[in-house]
Amino acid sequence: MPGQDIAVVGFAQSPNVRSSEATTNGVEMLVPIFHELLASTGLSKEDIGFWCSGSSDYLAGRAFSFIAAVDAIGAFPPINESHVEADAAWALYEAWVKIRTGEVDTALVYGFGKSSAGQLRRVLALQLDPYTVAPLWPDSVGVAGLQARLGIEAGSWSEREMAEVAARSRAAALDNPHAQLSGVVDVEQLLAAPYLADPLRAHDCAPITDGASAIVLASGERASQLCERPAWITGFEHRIDSANLGARDLTTSPSTSGAGRAALNGKSGVDVAELHAPFSHQEIVLRQALQFGEQVRVNPSGGALCGNPMFSAGLERIGHAASQVHSGSAGRVLAHATSGPALQQNLVCVMEGSDS
Repeated sequence: MPGQDIAVVGFAQSPNVRSSEATTNGVEMLVPIFHELLASTGLSKEDIGFWCSGSSDYLAGRAFSFIAAVDAIGAFPPINESHVEADAAWALYEAWVKIRTGEVDTALVYGFGKSSAGQLRRVLALQLDPYTVAPLWPDSVGVAGLQARLGIEAGSWSEREMAEVAARSRAAALDNPHAQLSGVVDVEQLLAAPYLADPLRAHDCAPITDGASAIVLASGERASQLCERPAWITGFEHRIDSANLGARDLTTSPSTSGAGRAALNGKSGVDVAELHAPFSHQEIVLRQALQFGEQVRVNPSGGALCGNPMFSAGLERIGHAASQVHSGSAGRVLAHATSGPALQQNLVCVMEGSDS
């Protein structure tokens, strides 16, 4: 067993959709995937030592919305539970730490978000500096457009390269039954589309998505009992760049570079990388930050451009990367999650199969 003795042993997600009628709350999204996940691992609710969730009251539009979602677990027996007001990838980090303390040997982590219920572009403006920036209401697509323009003007990428990312993502998503967007698209047709926020077109931006996902972690022998080929977590790190958009170079991501080096811990090369890039140019930024070569398969699931459920999409990247190990399609994988404007906060998780 390589590295740390904690592994991802199960992953499930709801279909990525945009529909105000598909779900009404987190409970309706979570109950089916809890049943799927527990059935696939052979666990019961009583077997889970720790539960941890990621969501946002700002997105739900009401206080303590995560408490309502606990109804998906059930009122009895009592559970050991926690929550992060962030993407559930950070909840997974908390659960990983919990297991490392020796207090529990299993954890179930879940994230959920119903982005279609409000105006997501305005909701995400609330994460900006509350004194000098948020009162101006620069929406998330506009901020990403500034980042994309800076990179184009600096020669770091082009609109064609951005369109190529979108086209590759949608083609890859044909193999992902949960993807919201998929299909073979022509780069020239994408470039002929009108701007949404110059230089971003619709295909450069992740869609508005409702969805949820969940992962089971287990340690040591317990993991080997629950999964034929566990995805052992050999590195886990998250770093942060300045929230002040004018205080950092938006065309690079030092926090991703730092987190990647720490998570890889001197190891070179991964077979697959799932990168949480809600905008096409951000995948380019992340690839450059992690120094990926062409041999790395990036976002075989289609990535966030083909479905971006808020507060679950980062956890999905970890789940999809782990699934590559579970199936034997990859030996070492890297998963990335981001939060905040213009790739402000970044988390990297490296996983390996036992034969790596």
